[in-house]
Amino acid sequence: MPTDRGYHHGSLRAAVIQASFELLAESGLQRFSVAAVARRLKVSSAAPYRHFPDRAHLLAAVSAAAARDLRAEITAAADAAAPDPAERLAAAAGAYVRYVVRTGAGFPVIYAAELYELGDEARREQTRALMATLLDLAAATGTRSYQQALLLAEATVAVAHGYASLFVDGFFARKSGTVDDVAARAVEAARTLVPPARP
Repeated sequence: MPTDRGYHHGSLRAAVIQASFELLAESGLQRFSVAAVARRLKVSSAAPYRHFPDRAHLLAAVSAAAARDLRAEITAAADAAAPDPAERLAAAAGAYVRYVVRTGAGFPVIYAAELYELGDEARREQTRALMATLLDLAAATGTRSYQQALLLAEATVAVAHGYASLFVDGFFARKSGTVDDVAARAVEAARTLVPPARP
């Protein structure tokens, strides 16, 4: 029988969020539930509800943490890349692949449709900051308008998410591709999205 012993009131919230990431990495968003998180932590099914009134509020907390952490990893990867803006944007694709494979919390979690109507300002602040970082990286490549920068950022994420999904689904298993190999392929593919600089 589950028990809530071993968790102080303050640490249970953090443990629930951490367990949520583990479940997302293993099973994806469709199988994610508060009950599954409670089972993983070996606490009563009611325990997570002390901090999150429902699945949506728990998912919102995960979304905010994922947006914050993914943004930090994208920024670090871009800063470690060559000064060339195209290389910096492409590096974001590799960071995305590594993060999603490790956590299961890509854009479908961060921008989950079920969260659109949830009034969670902390989450909105983190998701806006993530998108602003991607848009800044895209705009720095020389796009001529906000719309072009948005399309380039979207295409970069789409390429990265595609590679991450294929890896998680086992597509690369036959070729023994590691996460780093697949991240490198995503970077290479993302490079081709940036139009050559005009003279």
